[in-house]
Amino acid sequence: MKILLLTPPLTQLNAPYSATPYLKGFLVEEGHEVMQADLGIELVNRLFSRQGLEKVFLASGGKTPSRFRKMAAQKQQYLDAIDAVMRFLQGKEPSLTTRICNTDWLPRGPRFGNMADVHWAFGTLGNTEMARHIATLYIQDIADFIKAMVCPHFELIRYAEHLCLHLPQLDPLLEELEKPLTLPDVYLLELLEEKMEAFQPDLVGISIPFPGNLMGAFLCSRFIRQQYPSTRIVWGGGYANTELRQLSDSRVFDFAHFICLDDGEPAFRALIQHLEGGSENALCQTWFRDAAGEVKFIPARPGHHIPFRNIPAPDYSDLPLDSYISLIELANPMHKLWSDGRWNKITLAHGCYWARCAFCDTSLPYIRCYEPLKAEQICDYMEQVMEQTRYSGFHFTDEAAPPALLRQLSEEIIRRKLVVSWWTNIRFEKAFTAELCALMARAGCIAMSGGVEVASNRLLKLMEKGVSVEQAFETARNLSQQGIMVHAYLMYGFPSQTQQETLKGLEVVRQMFEQGVLQSAFWHRYAMTMHSPSGIEPQKYGAHHLPHIPGTFANNEIPFTDNQEVSLDPLGEALRMATYNYMHGIGFDLPVKKWLKAARGNQNPAGKKH
Repeated sequence: MKILLLTPPLTQLNAPYSATPYLKGFLVEEGHEVMQADLGIELVNRLFSRQGLEKVFLASGGKTPSRFRKMAAQKQQYLDAIDAVMRFLQGKEPSLTTRICNTDWLPRGPRFGNMADVHWAFGTLGNTEMARHIATLYIQDIADFIKAMVCPHFELIRYAEHLCLHLPQLDPLLEELEKPLTLPDVYLLELLEEKMEAFQPDLVGISIPFPGNLMGAFLCSRFIRQQYPSTRIVWGGGYANTELRQLSDSRVFDFAHFICLDDGEPAFRALIQHLEGGSENALCQTWFRDAAGEVKFIPARPGHHIPFRNIPAPDYSDLPLDSYISLIELANPMHKLWSDGRWNKITLAHGCYWARCAFCDTSLPYIRCYEPLKAEQICDYMEQVMEQTRYSGFHFTDEAAPPALLRQLSEEIIRRKLVVSWWTNIRFEKAFTAELCALMARAGCIAMSGGVEVASNRLLKLMEKGVSVEQAFETARNLSQQGIMVHAYLMYGFPSQTQQETLKGLEVVRQMFEQGVLQSAFWHRYAMTMHSPSGIEPQKYGAHHLPHIPGTFANNEIPFTDNQEVSLDPLGEALRMATYNYMHGIGFDLPVKKWLKAARGNQNPAGKKH
């Protein structure tokens, strides 16, 4: 069977998302002819070109908001620079570094008004990173212009996400789809048509990892249904796995013929067997609309499971790897890793070896079903992927990389004398001793992210995190002492978490930055989901669900209350402001309560831009 695998706009722009490469590797081994495309990076390259930008300015009719009038007046300067800037961000034009840093060659729009002191942020010799940051602001200004003047849904790493974040009913999205196509829509469908005409697939698989990919999936699916009616369409990916498990609106099947949940490999194998003449009942974890127009779901059965060790290495070979762009949006070392550099994405273990945290979707198979690979197999895959991509940097995309496996992997990398760089996500547990951290650093580990979460031992115990504040501190120290950058995920608004506990958690974070054991951090606001322990048994955590009507399309987040009167918006701003300053070595001498007072007054007590 001929299968086209698509990632619709928009995910990361510096490297391919790994879903379609894993599926392609599996489907090719199954004997199918497979093509894959990242429509997001192709759309960005088509739009952010001289020809594309000329059409942007032509399409931006009507009254220009005051903040974009200067950009409109500098149209020619933008047109003259765009192709060279894109080549620079793709790594093809390094000679532009000094010109970008030291001249007024690039026009400077509204984004530059909040630009950090680049000489302070990047130093006097960090010209490459400084130039990439300046070029990123230039690209972001154009993206903001497109959003304001041409397409209200466009952003660089998401598309119409504001429509799709909370979408219990399908109507708002369907109404939006009835509106005339915008220029990015037209380019997207042109790219899709090129793929369809060149490959003529029997089946199109569309991966929807995030809400910011959903609108693109609908646009692509509608086009295929209209122009290629014999082609079958199947959706899958992280968004479907978490949001579409209680689906009942049959109108979604005017776009996709099938929606698969959980692991794509067994679902695809069963779907192909069905399309080749098998019974509908042979499907695996799949939604569809039956002949009577009813939405129907076929669950997995014994025999469908494919062990993770039997899934081959991801195949990146036909993706336009030299077209991805490296951006530096913030002077933040971990954000730089996420958006800068060509990271090969590989998974060490299916699921999470801990799978107990109260805030996590531990009831879902992608978390609950833990299956690690052997270190030798991982290294084999790394060598295969390096051969395909010619890049030696790896992002291991695990929920929580197991320390025992990281030890074995580090030893195997050293034994094979592989010259690689890698980073991943961990739990800050006691297994990460100083000796193990030193071993990982020798094997090429450059960074680790992990959840310090609430930085409160009472709450860590309540949410069954399995670590203490003291242990997280010790693990971060062990990593940092080996030159491994440490990023902490933090959380506020967890049920029963008081304002005082949150501020005490901020004090822990302050100490970690001040002592140099933490280099980067980010605070997330807790959201209760129906697949997490806290969503399944909220009373266990001091909360209860608020009345709500379940949606017919997407369902995951649950409204709740813990009967506390904590104003989370100013608290979140205080946490963000303080952490930004700590990350840059500022404000350690200020009492943490002062940040909350400053946030309420919209001021920064350290005087630093944030």
